[in-house]
Order: sequence, then C-alpha cells, then structure tokens
Amino acid sequence: MTIVMRCLTLALFPLVFGCGEEPRPVARERPETASACVQEMFEESRFYICSLGKGRIEIRTSGKDGLPYRSFAVLEASLGERSEQVQFAMNGGMFDKAGHAIGLSIEDGRELHPINVRKGLGNFHLKPNGVFLVRRDGRAEVVASSDFKPSPDIAFATQSGPMLVIDGQIHPTFEVDGPSRYERNGVGIDPKGQPVFAISQEGVSFGKFGRLFRDRLGARNALYLDGSVSSLWDPVAGRRDRSAPLGPMIVAFKPEASAPYREAPAKP
Repeated sequence: MTIVMRCLTLALFPLVFGCGEEPRPVARERPETASACVQEMFEESRFYICSLGKGRIEIRTSGKDGLPYRSFAVLEASLGERSEQVQFAMNGGMFDKAGHAIGLSIEDGRELHPINVRKGLGNFHLKPNGVFLVRRDGRAEVVASSDFKPSPDIAFATQSGPMLVIDGQIHPTFEVDGPSRYERNGVGIDPKGQPVFAISQEGVSFGKFGRLFRDRLGARNALYLDGSVSSLWDPVAGRRDRSAPLGPMIVAFKPEASAPYREAPAKP
C-alpha cells in the first residue's frame, strides 16, 4: 500500500496518525468538554495519551478503613461528589497481593511506605527504577529512585520501575523491540514540564514504550507504571477498565476541583 493510500485509509478512523511526518508532541490544548485522553499511533501500535492541562494530580491507595481500593469503581464511590471532577485516572505503581504499595508512597504529605532500593527480581527491581512525585505547588517530576530526596514539599509520590527514559536515554537494558509484550502504562514529563501519561492498547515492548515517551512525547525522564493490569478511567469517553485488582491510583482532577494541596498533619 502506498503512503498516499495508507493516509487516505487511516483518515477514516478517529485516531491521530502520522503519515510520513516527523514525530511530534501531542497537542495539549483541548475544549473543556473534550476527553483529556487522545488516541495516538506510534510505530504501528495504538496508545491512549492523557494530558493534565491545568488540573492537578492526587495519588490514592486506600480508604479511611485502610483497605486498598483495588478498582476504579470503589475509588469513584470513595470520592463522592469529587468524582464528577475527575479528568482521568490510571493505576500508578507496583503493589503486593493485598494492593499495598511496595515502594515509596506519599499521600497528602504523609509517607505511607518508605522508598524501596532493595535488590530483587521483576520489573520493579530493574534498576534504575524511579519515583513519580507531585509537589505542593502542583509541579510534577519523574526521578530515579537513587536521586530521590525527601522533602516536606512533596504532596504525593509513588515508586515504580523500571525507568523508561533517563535524562533523554532509553533504559540501558531494553532491547530495540524485545519479545516481552504487554499492555503497559507509564508517565513522563513533557518539554513544558507537564506530566503526560500513556497506556498501550495492545502488547508492546519496553523499547517501543520508552521511545514513545522520548521520541513522540518529548520526555527526558519517564517511568513505567505497570503492565498486564494497566487500566484507564476516562469519564468523558465512558471508559472504565475492569482488569485484575489494582494498587495505587493516579487521579487527575479538573482545574475547578484543584484546591491547594493540604499540609501534612502535625506529628505528636
């Protein structure tokens, strides 16, 4: 199929395709009533790309009873009226069988689990792993776990691994397009300093997923959040994935629901 025919064919579908053009950042401007997530093709694979706009992010793991939410439905119920202000939500970090974070977890300035730098097996322990954090002024960062510095300025944080992109370089252990293929999700920081999230719609390799963040989204640092259980809640699009039980969840709220982050409770 020629490039011209391919472009004509792809134009029939409501996706954002590139037909021979250079990789480009996803447009961040959108109508207020539009979904925060858009479909994007990259290296012949489908992804949803979700941008924050002027909203704010919270990371939630469990209710007042201490029990992990495990699903978007339970999260929605716990948010009450605030659920109407959700732009999107994704699973956000590695967890144990009960749904508790196995790495750094900070909510509303309180550290629920310390940073985990132990050696071990699995994706989480594929060094360098990293931390996605949000400061009280709303600034978001992705940093390698070895570079993480505790601060009372951090409102929310979650640890996962491996890093996908480190200072503009793909993780050194990734093959160009290795045989391990899963539906994956992750987060990076775009050239404007804004967090950008991606979830694949089919099995993709780590190498391709890392290049999506670096080459298409312009992220110099990006973190893998999970695979196989990767899930998205997009209220405008009517999407709420029901996969295996989840752990920590990253929730993006609309600007009007974004009150300043609260201070951590004083310790006795």
